[in-house]
Order: sequence, then C-alpha cells, then structure tokens
Amino acid sequence: MTDAAAAGRSEEPAVRVERDGGIAVVTIDRPASLNALSVSVLTELESAFERLAGEHDVRGVLLVGAGGRAFVAGADIRGLASLDPGPAADVARLGHRVAAAIEALPAPVIACVDGFALGGGLELALACDLIYATDASGFGQPEVRLGLIPGFGGTVRLPRAVGLARAKELIYTGRRIGIDEAVEAGLVARRFADRDALLAGARETLAQIAANSASAVGIAKRVLVAAAGRPTEAASALEVEGFEDAFRTDDMHEGVSAFLEKREPRFGG
Repeated sequence: MTDAAAAGRSEEPAVRVERDGGIAVVTIDRPASLNALSVSVLTELESAFERLAGEHDVRGVLLVGAGGRAFVAGADIRGLASLDPGPAADVARLGHRVAAAIEALPAPVIACVDGFALGGGLELALACDLIYATDASGFGQPEVRLGLIPGFGGTVRLPRAVGLARAKELIYTGRRIGIDEAVEAGLVARRFADRDALLAGARETLAQIAANSASAVGIAKRVLVAAAGRPTEAASALEVEGFEDAFRTDDMHEGVSAFLEKREPRFGG
C-alpha cells in the first residue's frame, strides 16, 4: 500500500460525508495518493453509501475527490502487489460491492471528476448515474499495462457507456483520453471549465431532479440499472413492473391530479 495506507487504523477516515439539505457530498480525501482506492477506502465507501440508503431525505449525492489533481487515480497498486489470487479476488468483490451500493441508492449520484479518473477511479465513476467533469480531466482503463484487467466493473459498465468496440479499444490499449473524446463518446454527460463550475452545475442538476417525485426517480433508477444489458423482452418486463409500482405511490396520484387541475404538484416522496 502507499505510505498513507500503511498507517492503517490510525489514519483519519479517508471518506467524508457532508449534508447540505437534501444533497449529500461524499468526498474521497486522500490527495497525497491521488485518492487511490485502498481496501480501507473501498470499505469506507461501501459503508457510506449503505448509510445514505437509510436516510430517506437524501435527494441526490455528489461523489468527489479531494485535492484538485484527481477524482481517483486508480486502485492502490502497492496494496495489490503483495496479494495472492484469492485475496485479490476478494478485493475485486469489494470494489463490485461499492459499485452495487451506489447503484442501489434510490437517489441519483453524480461523479464530479476534476483531474484523473483512471482504472478503479473510472470504474467508480461509471457506477454513478452521471459523470460530470472539468476540462482538466482524463479517463482510462490502464490495467493491461500492469498485466491486469479492470476488476471493479470496467468490463461491464464501460461498454454500456461508450459501446463495445470503443470499450474494447480503451481496455486493450490502456490509453488515456481527454475531456473532448470523453464527451464525444458519451462517457461524460456535461463538461465544465473548472471545479467551481462543475460543483455548481452538478448541484443545479440535483435541484432540478429534486423538484420531481422522489419515488418516481427511485423507480426509474432501479429499472435503468436492472435493465442495462438485458435482452429487450426481459428489460421491457422490468419497465412494466416499475410502471406498475409507480401506480402504487401517493406521488403518482398527486402528480396526475395536479396535471389535471393545472397546478404544481406537491410531492411527498
């Protein structure tokens, strides 16, 4: 592990969660190691998102990296270097659990990328609902250059984001792409000149989402995550199930009544 990670349990928590009304800001705070994903950081991230899932007033989450140089520059390679295959697979499973916890959160999560999002960092961002990034950002899956492959979901989620052919090209070559190509490929939803504009834009999006029905947004996220990559028939069945679930909510009845009465809805979530 890095020198910072070697401090172990005596370290200050590497993941901070702050609340601003209905918005939670989850910050990976290891700038000296470019926010590298050690086992302890992954464990803290899993716990943070599991806790947020139990806070029903959370309407959106911003996931950010501290320091201004990187969102997350990758996994903690020093920690991986000493592992045998079995323990290495356990680390990969932990990374997948973190991604699953992000996807299971009913509220939308925006990855706010300012700097490098490489390897595990890109995989972490891909688990989020949206990736917003600054012009200074760079992306890549360089694992093959270390004799590895993506282990936290890159082979699954990157093809969904950019298409199978481009995902293969990025994973096989390990090359890094800048903001222009990331936007063109559909990896990044919106770009911003700098960090301040990025965070303001992400908050604006979450405010727009929060004006809608929380239950509807949560159901839509559940269906989108579950249906990704499935055959059309199976995915369509999931959508029908979600549509039916929406009809069970108070928000659906309020939204339809407000539309018919030509007034603004008063959603309760």
